[in-house]
Amino acid sequence: MSTSLLYHGFGVRGYKYQSTEYKEGMTFFTVTQDRLSLRCSQCNSRDVICKGTNDRELRAVPIGGKKVYIHIAVQRILCLCCGLLRQVKLKFAEERLSYTRSFERYALELCRCMTIQDVAKHLAISWDVIKDIQKRHLQRRFCRPRLSDIQNLAIDEICIGKGHKYVTIVLDLSSGAVVYVGDGKGTDALKLFWRRLLRSGAQIQAVAIDMSPSYIAAVSENLPTAAIVFDHFHIIKLFNDKLSDFRRHLYYTLTTEAGKKLLKGTRWLLLKNPENLDASKNEQARLQEALQVNQPLAIVYYMKEDLRTLWSYPDKVSAERFLDDWIARATVSGIRMLKKFAKTLQNHRSGILAWYDHCISTGPLEGTNNKIKTMKRQAYGFRDIEFFKLKIMALHETKYALVG
Repeated sequence: MSTSLLYHGFGVRGYKYQSTEYKEGMTFFTVTQDRLSLRCSQCNSRDVICKGTNDRELRAVPIGGKKVYIHIAVQRILCLCCGLLRQVKLKFAEERLSYTRSFERYALELCRCMTIQDVAKHLAISWDVIKDIQKRHLQRRFCRPRLSDIQNLAIDEICIGKGHKYVTIVLDLSSGAVVYVGDGKGTDALKLFWRRLLRSGAQIQAVAIDMSPSYIAAVSENLPTAAIVFDHFHIIKLFNDKLSDFRRHLYYTLTTEAGKKLLKGTRWLLLKNPENLDASKNEQARLQEALQVNQPLAIVYYMKEDLRTLWSYPDKVSAERFLDDWIARATVSGIRMLKKFAKTLQNHRSGILAWYDHCISTGPLEGTNNKIKTMKRQAYGFRDIEFFKLKIMALHETKYALVG
C-alpha cells in the first residue's frame, strides 16, 4: 500500500504510510507524520520541541465489510512562541473523536437512505456514535439559520408528547424551511427568536398565524410594521368546532326520538364539504333530511358554506363587502352561536382581509407539522430534544423514498 492510496482511499493527507497489520478480521494501517510538518495548534508556529507521543486508533472507511483503523502516534509539542504544551492537530480527524472525517462523511451518506440503527449495524459501531455524527452535522448546517432574507413567516405550535408538551414552529414561507423551534407555546416560546430576528435586520412583510391572542400580541409588539394574516384554514376549523358543539346542544334539547334519530350520526356530514359527500352511502340525502327538520341547524350549516367563499373573491373590496354582509346576517340570525362568531370575525376583520394583500397562510406549516408527526412516529419518539429540534429544521431537505 502506498501513501497516495492512503490519501485517495481514506482521505489521509500529509502523512506517510508505514505498515499494515491484520488482526481478528480487522485491518490496521500505521501512518507517521513528518517532523518538519509539525506546527503549534494554537499559533501555527513551526518553532516547537517534541515532548513525546500519544497513540490513537481511528476508525476509517471499511474495506469489503471489514473494519479498518488508522494507527498514528500523535506528537505532543511545546511551542516556543506561545509556551503551550499540547498535541498537534490531525488533518484527517477531529479532536477527541474515534473516527476519521472520511468515515463521518460515509456514515452521513448512509443515513440519507437508512435508519441510524441500520447504519450502526452495517458499520458495526454503536448507535450513539452514528447519532452523534448526524447531530453534529445538523448543528453545523441548521443551528443558526440565516434570517436576513426572510420576508414572510408562519407561526404555529405542535404537540410532541403526552401531558400537553408543545413546541412552537416558525417557518420561512419562501423556502419552506423551519427557522426556529421554541420550547412550549405562546409568547415565551418566541422570545429568543425575536432577538435573533432583530439582530439579523430582516424586513418582515407579513406573518401568517391563527387567531391566538398570544401570537397576535407577540407579532404586534416585535414586528409592528408587518401585516398579520389570519389563516383561513383555522377560521373554518374554528367555525366547524362551534358547529359541532351547536349540533350536540340541539341533540340534547330535542324531545322526540324521531328528531334525535335524524340528527344522530350527522356530525361528519355537516363538517364535510358538499363536493366530498359520498353518493354511494347516500350521505347527501341523509344530510338534507336532517337539515329540513331543524331550521337553526340548517341556517348555521349554510352560513358555514357561505363563509368558505370569502377567500375566492377577485379583489379585497368585494371580499370586504361580503364579510360585512355575512357578519350582518349572522348578527340578526337570532342564533347565539352565530352572533358570537360574527363578533369574533369583526374583531379580527383586518387580519382576515389582509390575505388579499399578502396571499399567505399556515398551510405549508401544517404540512411540516404532519412531517414532524410522521418522523416522531417512525423513530418511536426522541429522547434527545435538541436532536429532535435539529431534525425538524432539516425537514425541508429530507427526501422520502421506499427502501427495500
